[in-house]
Amino acid sequence: MRLASYNTEWFNALFDDAGRMLLDNERSARFDITRRQQLTALGTVFRALNADAVMVIEAPDTNGKRATVTALETFAAANDLRARRAMIGYASETEQEIAFLYDPDALSVTHDPQGDPAPSHGAPGAPRFDSQLRLDLNGDGEEDLVRFSKPPLELAVTTAKGTALRLIGVHAKSKAPHGVTSEKEFTRISIENRRKQLAECLWLRARIDRQLAAGDSLMVMGDFNDGPGLDEYEKLFGHSGIEVVLGSTRPADQRLFDPHAVMAISQSIAMCPTSARFWQPKTKQYFEALLDFIMVSPDLAAKSPDWRIWHPFNDPAVTATPDLADALLSASDHFPVTLDLDL
Repeated sequence: MRLASYNTEWFNALFDDAGRMLLDNERSARFDITRRQQLTALGTVFRALNADAVMVIEAPDTNGKRATVTALETFAAANDLRARRAMIGYASETEQEIAFLYDPDALSVTHDPQGDPAPSHGAPGAPRFDSQLRLDLNGDGEEDLVRFSKPPLELAVTTAKGTALRLIGVHAKSKAPHGVTSEKEFTRISIENRRKQLAECLWLRARIDRQLAAGDSLMVMGDFNDGPGLDEYEKLFGHSGIEVVLGSTRPADQRLFDPHAVMAISQSIAMCPTSARFWQPKTKQYFEALLDFIMVSPDLAAKSPDWRIWHPFNDPAVTATPDLADALLSASDHFPVTLDLDL
């Protein structure tokens, strides 16, 4: 069975309010890419993945006029995908949803949020992800309120073989300081964003602790907007959000595992996988980062899964397929991560 995590940059901009694909030559939200080009490229990538399920990050919006499920199922039908049924959890206010596109012949799926709803003044620990967490972020003895801008998607999944899984789809807070006008403001916003991203990861880890204690087979997948050593502000907090979610300092039976994350944590030189590629206008160069992960519980790691980042330059099988490599570059600023294992 193949499960994938894929941040599809501004997928929402490729559909009208009725969920119809905008196959035209107007510009997409990606730089210098038309909507037709991006949709065609995304179709090529999704067909090549041939996944039983995809955790879609930056999925089309759900609001009073638009529906994520309609748009994604339209896209799946147009591209004859096995993963043709879509599901979301709590809609966000950002026009970027977390959605699950899956093959109903291979999986049965239920949106199954955990934790109790917090009151208006928040709750400590691991309240429901559409609530507010109360947490001392600054170490000053005063608790702050934390809210996910994109509440994680919690799913109860059963495979056709009868294997039960829990999946959590994540799109953590971006640390990029957008719209800054001075170096001082850049530093301030960078630290605030890093603090918020870390708080979301602590909240997520509290949920992971509960699921592992319950003996669940667990996957945590998505775009964490973070990686060990990714920016200098990490030093202020002592560790990255990825290390928190993995449980890097916990006993082995309480840790999640992703080989790409382990490489990034353990490398003392700049040699690790990457899953995203961004243009830097100031330097006029591309910057690559490892932001996308599929982390699994110890029982799933023991099944010898096969992880893969579908990178157009670093994956030989992709590089040898020029049409797919070109599609990956046109489709999104992130590349899919897949995990194959017997379920």
